[in-house]
Amino acid sequence: MTGYVFVGPMLLGVLMLVMVPVIASLLLSFADWNFVAGIDQMKFVGLGNFKRLVADPIFWKSITNNMLFILIVPLSMILALLLAVVINKSVYGKDFFKIIYFMPYISSIVAIGIVWQVLFHPSHGPVNQMLISIGVANPPKWLADVDYALPSLMGIMTWAGIGFNLIIYMAGLQSIPKDLYEAAEMDGASPWVQLTRITIPMLSPTSFFLLVTGIIGSFKVFNIISVLTQGGPARSTSVLVYYLYETAFINLNIGYASSMALVLFVFVLFITLIQWYGQKKWVNY
Repeated sequence: MTGYVFVGPMLLGVLMLVMVPVIASLLLSFADWNFVAGIDQMKFVGLGNFKRLVADPIFWKSITNNMLFILIVPLSMILALLLAVVINKSVYGKDFFKIIYFMPYISSIVAIGIVWQVLFHPSHGPVNQMLISIGVANPPKWLADVDYALPSLMGIMTWAGIGFNLIIYMAGLQSIPKDLYEAAEMDGASPWVQLTRITIPMLSPTSFFLLVTGIIGSFKVFNIISVLTQGGPARSTSVLVYYLYETAFINLNIGYASSMALVLFVFVLFITLIQWYGQKKWVNY
């Protein structure tokens, strides 16, 4: 009983703030309900919401954008790994560089969005001013351009996420025995061979952790889109979580939004299971 008393507050919090909303979302995905109208106006529609999803072009556009957003995960991991290796071996003042790269990750995403909104301003932004100065006659409108808005957001998120990956990789590098590198140098192994045959394999558990959490995080991207583009222009930056939010809290269609949440859960679970199965082939513990 003493143990249950100590874990009780945590279990109560998980029950009320996690389990109840999850179960409610699952049930609501089979209903048509506007919460402003009251609980008595809820109508059971069965699989109607899911049939509507299949025919919803905005939903499929959001899924496509989410799949493209996944590309930022391996990109930020590769850049963070290269930076971690260089900083760990060849740079003085490592703590200073850790702080510099980690600052965007711990900064407010709203502040980051405003800074990049100024940088990417179509006519007066520093980015386009620099492009004009080197001879680019018609630079992109970036966040206001259908073709460049999503890549711009992906670039911002990659820049903001490198710091976290860098810190994790730096911690992983500290756990690799130095004897391995000394033995490799005695055998004449080049830095590239040491990187590919020692560093990367020994960091595979770290990479697996960053890959799983990064992909789950890419499916939850919301703040930067809400601040900068609101899903536009022409739905080119709409992702599933933003479309879900828009459907639930702007259009007040809770049942339809809950069906999106269930589909999002299935997507994330499926991709995570694939990674969990695949890690047996390349992760070395």
